[in-house]
Amino acid sequence: MGKYAIGVDLGGTKILAGVIDLKTGSVIGYSKKRTKKDRGSEIIVKKIIETIEKALFETDIKLADIDSIGIGAAGQVDRENGILIAAPNLDCYDVNLKQILEKEFNLPVYVGNDVEVATIGEMKFGSGQGFDNFVCVFVGTGIGSGIVLNGNIYNGATGTAGEIGHIIVETGGRHCGCGGAGCLEAYASRTAIEKRIKAYIKKGHKTIITKFLEEEATIRSKHLNKAVKEKDEVVQSCIDEAAGYLSSGLASVVNFYNPELIILGGGLIEAIDYFYDVATRKTVLKSLPTPAKGIKFAKARLGDFSGIIGAAMLKKYREK
Repeated sequence: MGKYAIGVDLGGTKILAGVIDLKTGSVIGYSKKRTKKDRGSEIIVKKIIETIEKALFETDIKLADIDSIGIGAAGQVDRENGILIAAPNLDCYDVNLKQILEKEFNLPVYVGNDVEVATIGEMKFGSGQGFDNFVCVFVGTGIGSGIVLNGNIYNGATGTAGEIGHIIVETGGRHCGCGGAGCLEAYASRTAIEKRIKAYIKKGHKTIITKFLEEEATIRSKHLNKAVKEKDEVVQSCIDEAAGYLSSGLASVVNFYNPELIILGGGLIEAIDYFYDVATRKTVLKSLPTPAKGIKFAKARLGDFSGIIGAAMLKKYREK
């Protein structure tokens, strides 16, 4: 086992790569490329390679000193064969990342789901240290989670455990991107909040978000936080609703799994303390008394780097 590894976070809007010290979890150097307008396997693979090379360039570390490359991808993955089965947001299907990148860099390559690797990062170097049974929930564009059971990631029978975003919180409710209806993600994600705010604006309600939409098409988490701080009634209402639904999903996790800890991360959690505070407080109120007494909450400690740190640990984790 070498001292350094490369971790890659392949998301729907960005590729982040970093050179990681495997002993300390420190990010020695990193590079980021936007993928918002990029689609298709060839373009995305080319960008992954460029981002890795740039991250290495930012350090004094040579490729010969790198132990492995790990990738956390936002989509369905075949962990055993290192294949990105489907990443619809990037229009990537059946891409053998392991084969392509091993040929390019002559290093072993490991592939996992993005939330899975972020959970590994938090388990090894973040808020999950010292806990053997916990759940990481990341709330941003969508909602995903990773489950730690007896100190190991639990992937489930088909490798898809942790899809908390698709817990049904409203029977026959709002349409979800997964094709279902009433999913938590359709009520508590940033995308869901954005849709609600835009619907209010369309009906003529006043909000400072209108000003931000003149500059950008997307409502960012920082915009929502500013609106909450300025007591914008429309945004406050939408945030309260989303936090309420999130707490219902988390209470279901508390009651069903009885974890020691729930770690919350992602753009909404990082940007809006109020959202985190309301969601965690209501989770305790909605949970059964016994598991509610023991549950702890924490914010993800590694922030934007949780994915690349966890991805860099994939070889070590898989060889346990």
